Amino acid sequence: MWESLKAQLLEVGTVQLTGADACEYESKSTAGPGAGGRGSVFFSYEGHRVRLSVADESPITIRHIGGGTVMLTYGCIEVLGKLEKPGSHCPDQAYITISGSCVFHCKYCPVPANAAPTKSVDEIVSLVRDAGDIHAISLTSGVSGSIEEEEARTLAVVKALREFDLPIGVSIYPARGTARRLREAGAAEIKFNLETATPELFAEMCPGMYRDVVNTELDEAVKLFGKNHVFTNLIFGLGETDEEMKAAVDELCARGIIPTLRPFSPGGDLKDLPRPGFKRFMNLYKHHRSALAANGLDTRKAETMCIACTGCDMVPGRD
Repeated sequence: MWESLKAQLLEVGTVQLTGADACEYESKSTAGPGAGGRGSVFFSYEGHRVRLSVADESPITIRHIGGGTVMLTYGCIEVLGKLEKPGSHCPDQAYITISGSCVFHCKYCPVPANAAPTKSVDEIVSLVRDAGDIHAISLTSGVSGSIEEEEARTLAVVKALREFDLPIGVSIYPARGTARRLREAGAAEIKFNLETATPELFAEMCPGMYRDVVNTELDEAVKLFGKNHVFTNLIFGLGETDEEMKAAVDELCARGIIPTLRPFSPGGDLKDLPRPGFKRFMNLYKHHRSALAANGLDTRKAETMCIACTGCDMVPGRD
């Protein structure tokens, strides 16, 4: 039931909040699918979760009864569940954006148009300290200046956060040797994003970025961090075929890398491009599940970032 329900909810991606005040359950993003938006909530049902962006109008309604208990309604579907309080951006984790601006202009990304400041090391330490009961720390960042400067900033943050004795996941755009330097600094898991199913689509969507460097660092990260602790985002809905996406998933899993299949969320220069539909969600999800199993990969062993959260994506083994 949950897999089908989640795919239907993610197909829409938004929710209208009604009922009792739910401000304490709302989270705002400076990176990822919800960057620059009104905010989002995490709906939980029987140990599973999905993240939906809050909107003034949506076919999905969540009525807050009180104390986090809610009734989700979508057409003839009615499900009683809970809203989860975000630790810092997402439940159970402090998921923090270091630099909220970026010199690159990927066509699907809203970050350049909604630039946010760069946080200092002290600010980030304070955010983690105030996040409450969390089990992991995750860091992501745009590239506010040079790639090298962003890496140096991230390394300083990772070193400062080791005092919390929690697994630290890092997702940044890498230079050559980034994986090794992050490992030496104390990171536990890595996510370097390939973004698209094919090199041709990457060149079109992410001008000025180098896919070969990302691939090289992903392979190096598998050697350093091990299977089940290296990830990459693949966005589906940008114009690739199902065959191209499935081939990319197969290749990554064979290399020991867990791909996160991220549904396209209209934004950046592609605001008019539709979100993927339910049938595509389920088709790719089933293939993703088979590819992970065939290569001995287990998402339940991930400790940080999107695979551990599951809010924005269908995650085989957890959903």
